[in-house]
Parts: sequence; structure tokens; C-alpha cells
Amino acid sequence: MSAVVDHVLHEDELEPIRDEGDTATTRVSFDSSNGCEHLEQRLIRFTPGRSRDRSVERRQEVLFVVSGYGELELDGEAHALGPNTGVFIAPGETYAVQNPGPEELLVVSVLAPEDRTEAAGKRKVTVRLDDQPELPASTERTFHYLVNEDAGCLDVTQFLGIVQPSKAPFHSHSYDEVGYVLAGQGFAHVGGATAPLRTGSCFHLPPDEVHCIENSGSGPMRILAVFHPSGSPADRAYPDNK
Repeated sequence: MSAVVDHVLHEDELEPIRDEGDTATTRVSFDSSNGCEHLEQRLIRFTPGRSRDRSVERRQEVLFVVSGYGELELDGEAHALGPNTGVFIAPGETYAVQNPGPEELLVVSVLAPEDRTEAAGKRKVTVRLDDQPELPASTERTFHYLVNEDAGCLDVTQFLGIVQPSKAPFHSHSYDEVGYVLAGQGFAHVGGATAPLRTGSCFHLPPDEVHCIENSGSGPMRILAVFHPSGSPADRAYPDNK
């Protein structure tokens, strides 16, 4: 198996896990077992009903609603869930997801360690994409911050990136990154190899791994990404300082 194949996976390649009495089916795409040392990316589908209580104990969790509607129950309060909503679950918190149906609610979950525990300012549980400005990252990319330091999450950055039809220059990042293709098609070029990307693809870019994401379609590619430690999606280094 080539190195890049380990960095690109699709939901139908992942084993479903469902606990008895729960509404959630979980598929783990990346964690320490396949080279993602700091983050754990999971795809979770909630069927109608109330899920079992969920807790990540000493880690923190950021969620993104891909499709479906419902409510997040956290500390006695209900928070609306809908497409393009980011969610921040702090370490030690317990929550449940209520899905009124009839459709499933699809969520991309990323677990991360808590490295910084100092006061983070005002806490936000949910962040709506429509409320976040579109910012430039490069000539071919823009992005919207979702959960980051502005939401009280100090250790990871969750953002939605928009890639125009193009092949970006090869570059690397100092952070560990996982992504999920929300719309579009293209290729991940990593370590001298290439793997196709399509809607629903998951990918992992380790720290300092030289790569580029190519949008081979006719319209924008939309990517949900999370990286650790927190920073700016616009930061990148080019091989040989080019």
C-alpha cells in the first residue's frame, strides 16, 4: 500500500461501530493506529431519537454538521444543530444529540488533546458558517474560521476551506491536519504519490508533510478541516523556500 493511500479514506471503507441502545453509528477514519498522533477523526451518523450520553473526558471535541437537523443537549441547555454548524465540546463535558428525524444527522467529529488550560475568553458552543467572514488564504483558496480561539478552543482550529479549480503549489504545514471533502472532486498529492478525492473523502496531512490539494472539477471544492496546534490556515512553507 502506498503512503498516500494511508492518508486518504472514504466512509464506505471504514468499519461501522454502534453500541446497543444508541442512535449513533461511528466510523473512525484517522487516529494513532494509522499515523495520526494528535487527532482522531470520526464520521458519526445519528438516526432519529436521542443518543446516549457522550463524553470525551480529558480530551476536547469539535463537531461539524454535514447534513440533518437536531439539538445538542449540553449542561441542561439545548443548542440547535443544522448543516454548516461547528460545535465545541470542552474536556469533561457530557452531551447528547436529539434527532427529531426523519433523516439521519451526519457529523464529522475530531478529538484532540487539551494542551492549554488558561482562560480562553467567552465560550461558544456552536458557530454557524453563515456568521463567519470569508478570508483569503492564497490566490486559489479562501476560508471561514469555525471553532478556534474565538470560541474558547485554544488547541485546535476548525475551518471550512474553499478551493477554486486549480493545483496549488506543493507546500507543508507545521500542524497536524485532518480534512473531509464536503463538495467537489480532485486529488491529494502527498509524498510523491496521488490519490483521488471526492465528496465524503477523509484525508490526513501529518506535520511538515509536503503536499498539495488539486481541485480538478469545474466548481469550488469545499473542505472541512481541523488542525492541531491552533493557528492560521493561511500559514504554509514551500520546499526550498520557493
